[in-house]
Amino acid sequence: MPWNFPAQMYAWKVAPALIMGNSVIVKPAELTSLSAYRLTKLAYEAGVPREALQMVCGLGENVGAALGQHMDVDMVSFTGSTEVGRLFLQYSAQSNLKEIVLECGGKSPQIVFDDAVLDDAAINDILSAAFWNMSENCSCGSRLLVHSSQKQVLLEQLKNGLKDWNVGSPYDPDTAIGPMIEKAHFDKVCHYLQTAKEEGATIVAGGNIHTDLGSGWYVEPTIFDNVSADMTLFKEEVFGPLLAVTSFETEEEAIKLANETNYGLAASFYTQNIKRAYRVASSIKAGTVSINGFSEGDITTPFGGYKQSGFGGRDNGLEALEQYTQTKTIWVVN
Repeated sequence: MPWNFPAQMYAWKVAPALIMGNSVIVKPAELTSLSAYRLTKLAYEAGVPREALQMVCGLGENVGAALGQHMDVDMVSFTGSTEVGRLFLQYSAQSNLKEIVLECGGKSPQIVFDDAVLDDAAINDILSAAFWNMSENCSCGSRLLVHSSQKQVLLEQLKNGLKDWNVGSPYDPDTAIGPMIEKAHFDKVCHYLQTAKEEGATIVAGGNIHTDLGSGWYVEPTIFDNVSADMTLFKEEVFGPLLAVTSFETEEEAIKLANETNYGLAASFYTQNIKRAYRVASSIKAGTVSINGFSEGDITTPFGGYKQSGFGGRDNGLEALEQYTQTKTIWVVN
């Protein structure tokens, strides 16, 4: 399981696996293991047999690799980076060809068409998609594709909206942006910040590092304009509060830019044209597409991606049950 939503991911994966009659081994991220520990204890108190649900801790390269290569593990459901997802495919090939379900990275587009209504609700959704949970979210709307006629007005609205996104201690209820998860990840985000500057992107809001706060791993929510499709910030997942803004002129160009990524987890777009809504929603290669707002769906809707965002199954919805089952045909001859 990943470190960004440890309790939620536990529920998404463990519940359907147990429902379908499997024994489960939970491997939480080494940075966020206490929630999994508590939920496992609660499961025991609720009557789940210890033999059916176990938890192991440790580094991914040790414990995760051991599970991936174990001959008695029949299936692995993994949420995390695309890099580690590739390793689990290797582990499967090297062991018992266990089934692998992957939910990996994302570089999700948000598209604002020329007829979009940019009211307070839309601005709040765009900012939430980009910066919620410090942008440590695989379906983060980290690429903002804007029709050129809307761009300047939208950028001003986003800058004004960011005034409510306070950077500070996560113990303060008024804080919207807390620290990065660890020093190594903070350094990675800072590297992307510097690279975007060096490649010619323009900062229109944010851009500061707050080393004076707490751990010092604080990055302001930052909006970069003039981000072209060949820039690093357009192509690579940052997992930190950096939003890349790119303008377009036509619907066809917007769809092309939206799909010009190795990922395909989520997308959102804004338009008043219902025919365009159907065309664009069908054309974007992503597992979840929201129209005139930001949403990842809910527990009733399947969640997963296209391309290098993963494959093999879906979390949530009835589809979540399917990844933890095998189909058998029993043919009785009279």
